[in-house]
Amino acid sequence: MAQTPQTPVRLDDTDRKILSLLQQDSSLPLEEVATRIGASRTPVWNRIRRMREQGVIRGQVALLDAESLGLEACFFVLIRTTEHDADWAARFLAAVRARPEVIEAHRLAGDIDYILKVMVKNARAYDRFYQSLISEVRIQNVTALLSMEEMKATTALPIPEA
Repeated sequence: MAQTPQTPVRLDDTDRKILSLLQQDSSLPLEEVATRIGASRTPVWNRIRRMREQGVIRGQVALLDAESLGLEACFFVLIRTTEHDADWAARFLAAVRARPEVIEAHRLAGDIDYILKVMVKNARAYDRFYQSLISEVRIQNVTALLSMEEMKATTALPIPEA
């Protein structure tokens, strides 16, 4: 979960245009990306390769539809713990990473220590997840919030201006 802060990469307008297109559809052929931004293929490829090497582009994935897979329940799980030692944190991290239902996990500042985004088939599947988690790691308090409607979801990051 923890990541080392890195110095932001300098991007020009062409880089930002490429990234915007790739965030919309990373399967676009290189020729199409080049045409849309008004550049030739080789310089566009070189920019994409550079941004991969710099870690700006971390990978390419297929985005799946949760409902088509029968995952109709999205829970936001708020976790409070009284344990903050390294051993507990390592066990918690391992438990969270081992569960494919957890699609996001964040350590927070404030009253809540962690928040998990959990995708499951239904409430019964969530209860199995919950029982399994608390059998592995000691947790002071868990609050599960069922999302009634997804109003916005995107993987696209806002690309800062120079």
